[in-house]
Amino acid sequence: MKAEEVRALDESEVKTRIGELEEERFRLRFRSGTEALEDALRLRSIRRDIARLHTVARERVLGIKRDVVKAPAAKSAGKKAAPKKAAAKKATKASGR
Repeated sequence: MKAEEVRALDESEVKTRIGELEEERFRLRFRSGTEALEDALRLRSIRRDIARLHTVARERVLGIKRDVVKAPAAKSAGKKAAPKKAAAKKATKASGR
């Protein structure tokens, strides 16, 4: 569950979802003590989803508004640096270092 999806929920849905995830986490922790879980990473994802839900709920209480900002596109500067490094490696190999 992404933060954008959580922000789309209203307050009652957030509280309900927290309750459901807390209950699922309890069951999984209890079961993990007695047997091996099929998806051991499910506990981690549940814990993180609960934290996201609590964070969004707290943002709403404090009146914090989050704008969705996309990251800028990666520049091609990394591609230009590679040939220089390759040329430098060839030069050091040729010199015998």
